[in-house]
This record gives sequence, C-alpha cells and structure tokens, in this order.
Amino acid sequence: MNRMLKWILAGLSRPSLEHAARTTAAATISLLAARGFRLSEAYWAAITTVVVMQSTLGAAWTVSTQRFAGTALGAAVGALAAAWFGASVIAFGAGIFLMGLICAGLHLDRAAYRFAGITLAIVMLVVRTQMAWVTAIHRFVEVTVGIVVALILTALWPERPPTLRPPSR
Repeated sequence: MNRMLKWILAGLSRPSLEHAARTTAAATISLLAARGFRLSEAYWAAITTVVVMQSTLGAAWTVSTQRFAGTALGAAVGALAAAWFGASVIAFGAGIFLMGLICAGLHLDRAAYRFAGITLAIVMLVVRTQMAWVTAIHRFVEVTVGIVVALILTALWPERPPTLRPPSR
C-alpha cells in the first residue's frame, strides 16, 4: 500500500495539478454560461471545453476552429436530414459519408469531421420533443460556448511550459 501511495503522489506534480485546476475552472464556467443561456443540454458546453483544453493558445485555437466548423456542418446536415428523413439509418449513414466528403473538399481535418459526426448523430438520432432544427441550433450554441470559454481561459491562464529538472543521482 505504501508503494502505491508513493507512486500516486509522484504523479501529482505542480503542472498536473495546475492543468486539472484550469480544466475544472473552464468546464465549470462553460456549464454555468450554457445554463445562463438556458440551453437544453448545457453539459455539451462543459464536454466541449474539456475536449478543447490545450497547453497553448495556438494549439487550442487551431483545433477549435476545426471543431467549430465541424459542429456547424453537423448541425446543418443533421437538421436537414432529420427534417426530411427522420432517424433513418440509411439517411444517417449517408449524412456521415456526405460530411466526410464535404470536410475533405473544404480541407477540414479529422477533428472537424469527428465533431460533425457527433453533432449529426445527436441531432438525428436522439429522440426529442422539439423540431430537429431547434436541437441543431442548441448543439451548435452549446459547443460554441464550450469552445469560447476554453479559448478565453487558455489565453487568461496559459499553461506554463514544463521546467527541466536536473537528472537524479
């Protein structure tokens, strides 16, 4: 047991604690912001923030633009497909394939395609009482809130580069 505790404590460095604190603050702020906008599934903002958190603002910005584009694409295709075809498996598969082609044609990366697919699945396949376009708009806004909060917090509270330690003797 003593070895296990030492092993766990050895992993708790200042950078790992700071990263956990940054991620926690960002995810909590995203959740509160989305709830403030009265979004139906505010947890998507927090999930997006956790996914987006990066060590540098430049890395977060690059991946965030791709995720933003993918979410917009998935919401649009999902709303159209759901309005025309409902939760049809064939329409879902066609939508996923079409988004892959669109992402490739627009030179969007796999992060964009991943978010497009996730958003399409949520809009098309989750049973809701409201119209598909309302769900699509909510997903887009929730993800956008998560991305914006992550970028702002990354800019205001940047992760420090790791310090080099002298080799142990």
